[in-house]
Amino acid sequence: MAMNPTQDCGRRIEDLSDYLDTGESPDAAHIENCPQCQARLAGLRSLSAAALELLDDDVAAFADDSGWLDGILANLRLETRAGRPIPLDGGDLDELTETEGAVIALVRSVGDSLGGVLVGSCRLEGDISVAGAPVEVKINVSARYGYPLPTLAEALRSAVFDELLAQTELNVVAVHVAFTDMRPPLGDGPGGVGEERP
Repeated sequence: MAMNPTQDCGRRIEDLSDYLDTGESPDAAHIENCPQCQARLAGLRSLSAAALELLDDDVAAFADDSGWLDGILANLRLETRAGRPIPLDGGDLDELTETEGAVIALVRSVGDSLGGVLVGSCRLEGDISVAGAPVEVKINVSARYGYPLPTLAEALRSAVFDELLAQTELNVVAVHVAFTDMRPPLGDGPGGVGEERP
């Protein structure tokens, strides 16, 4: 016995999620009138509301604690959204984009790969919706005590620039790194393993 006797309309969850974020779709008329799409949109809204509620609970739990973790949690809510679409060159017949959130996640992963750095927030400044427009990347970072800050800044700046050049079509004209917090040095005891010093 089939669990769902109706035929699937063929719309992907990714497309519905984009429609929910932007309110725009070339298929908007279908989405607005299709019961399956409406049910899926309702599910996506519920999931988004639950995720934001959990995130708000996490932020509230750390509200009494000032420091680098507060900044990360506060910015996480903004950075988990897909963000603005960034056009990709797909030829005349294709309209391809990547999301601002995906680029920010890429920057964060580059920061995580460097010892002594913890990316707190990242912003893309400039008109990223126009192909070839100049874009500046602004990164707030927490550094581990004992690492030379100029060396860390240059390593992060260079790694982010190289990765964005290789993985995106953004015209990155500058990568700004601001150290907003210092974390204690790693000890030789428990919890001091896994991050190498320079």
